[in-house]
Amino acid sequence: MNKGRVEAFTDAVVAIILTIMVLEFKTPETAKWEGIIRQLPYFFAYIVSFLFVGVAWYNHHYMFTLAIRISKKVYWVNNVWLFSMSLLPVATGWVGEFPKYSGPKYLYLFVFVFWSLSYLWLSDSIRKTPEDMNTSVSKKIERMPPFRFLKSLFFPLSIGIIALGIYFYPVLGITITFIELVILSFLTPPDSDRIKNDDREP
Repeated sequence: MNKGRVEAFTDAVVAIILTIMVLEFKTPETAKWEGIIRQLPYFFAYIVSFLFVGVAWYNHHYMFTLAIRISKKVYWVNNVWLFSMSLLPVATGWVGEFPKYSGPKYLYLFVFVFWSLSYLWLSDSIRKTPEDMNTSVSKKIERMPPFRFLKSLFFPLSIGIIALGIYFYPVLGITITFIELVILSFLTPPDSDRIKNDDREP
């Protein structure tokens, strides 16, 4: 399958998701600063979701640059991953509208877990493609911080802590998610900003 077409389709969907989220900002009905201040909860949720998409796209781009071939399985798993991300605008809007309630935070956590598991499935599918298996491609994917985090016991443990924390303090869920995303935005493969399609090792 043409890798460039799949990447272009993915980029288009990601761009639409970001556009929908920014359009959720409402023009204040007053000229006073309180009109903007009332939207601060959504603004914070938007920042977290924007960072969410940014970290996801960066790592996705790295994996696709490494991949030798995009199989039919990888294509469809990529669609599942995009579907999980397409739920972000709804979760973000609900969290921003009701910042003190736990229900919206649990939906956001569900989207985060759904996205995480589909990303792990996508990573696994790429590294287990026959052309990539047991090569530098599969080894580099295994060393990626998001892959290692999702395969570790720390991932389910952190989800459990967040789920429990939301029950007592709803804002805790999206705050911890924000911290995790900031950490992952710095923990990138050392060659992630230099690698090109023709730089792959056999």
